Amino acid sequence: MRKLTVVQLVPALEAGGVERSTLEIGAALAAAGHRSIVVSAGGRMVERLEAQGSEHIRIDIGRKSIVTLRHVWTLRRLLRNLQPDIVHARSRLPAWIGWRALQGLRARRPHFVTTVHGRNSPSRYSAILTRGERVICVSESLRAFVLKHYPRLDPQRIRVIPRGIDISEFPRGHQPDAAWRARFAHEFPQLQDGRLLVLPGRGTRLKGHRAAIELLAGLRQRGVDARLLLLGAREVGREAYIGELETLAYHRGVAAQLAITPPRADVRAIYASADLVLQLSQKAESFGRTVVEALALGRPVLGYAHGGVGELLAELYPAGAVLPGDVRGLLERAMDLLRVAPQVPPFEKYRLAHMQAATLALYAEVVAQNTFSSNRFIVGGEGRGEGGS
Repeated sequence: MRKLTVVQLVPALEAGGVERSTLEIGAALAAAGHRSIVVSAGGRMVERLEAQGSEHIRIDIGRKSIVTLRHVWTLRRLLRNLQPDIVHARSRLPAWIGWRALQGLRARRPHFVTTVHGRNSPSRYSAILTRGERVICVSESLRAFVLKHYPRLDPQRIRVIPRGIDISEFPRGHQPDAAWRARFAHEFPQLQDGRLLVLPGRGTRLKGHRAAIELLAGLRQRGVDARLLLLGAREVGREAYIGELETLAYHRGVAAQLAITPPRADVRAIYASADLVLQLSQKAESFGRTVVEALALGRPVLGYAHGGVGELLAELYPAGAVLPGDVRGLLERAMDLLRVAPQVPPFEKYRLAHMQAATLALYAEVVAQNTFSSNRFIVGGEGRGEGGS
């Protein structure tokens, strides 16, 4: 494949799965000798992006404001100068800005690729992510969701490319060293000497933190000395929500067995120390990277069987699947897994290298069409009416 220039469009590079995937594809492009450029409002991940060989251009294309529309012309001028082969949009507003910018290019127009990372509310606004010449979905369940709500989208344009993990970062059977264990015990004495449950996830209501606290209370009422770590939930701007969780824990009598932390870099060691990793999102997730990370280490996972998480558990660890919202079933299954957890079978899927190779192969497929015609932009994708179905 000839050297390509690929521009990825994302709102910002602070944290999150979309941002991580952006860096991972940027690194793969750079390693393969291609030119990787990311346009965003910036953030703490920019330094790592650039260290991996990508370029970053700061344009605030993700701010939900009418003034953001002015960046259509800014981005159009940039694309005219860069002459990229592919523009890859990973979020709705950046996709709209990119789409409009491309429509104004009358000469050599880059190919347009999109990724649907989540289950956004079906609407004409969300439909922009179905406008790519190729539409990447990160799981089969997400592909089904997209086709259900956007029936005009040609299924042949969809490619399912699951996200993947670097197995060297999550080796099976990993155990943290004594120094880490000592530091962790000093930092979180309330989590010691019991059965450790870990719920990773940002500080949003959808992640199921309340359900995890209720599960903790239920286990302790059954005589299980359980402890709970809400990993990554304590974020700036989420103070009121964290206060609600702490109040709930107090009223349920488990405040002394709970820890809530900001995002941390030592997730591997924490997963490896857990007796049970939880995934209790109230809304179906598109994929479920934390499930793959924990299972790769050989740690049991308990989660609601819907969306991408349900897909992963059905394939990799059926013993950990519970019907969404089944509080009693969740408690009973947790009791079973803490008593005798079935061994996590080894698996070869969901590797970062696979995701990177599949994405670069998709880029090559698109470029091989070698059609820079405005007809590429007259494609279906809208949902059923203004609000979808």
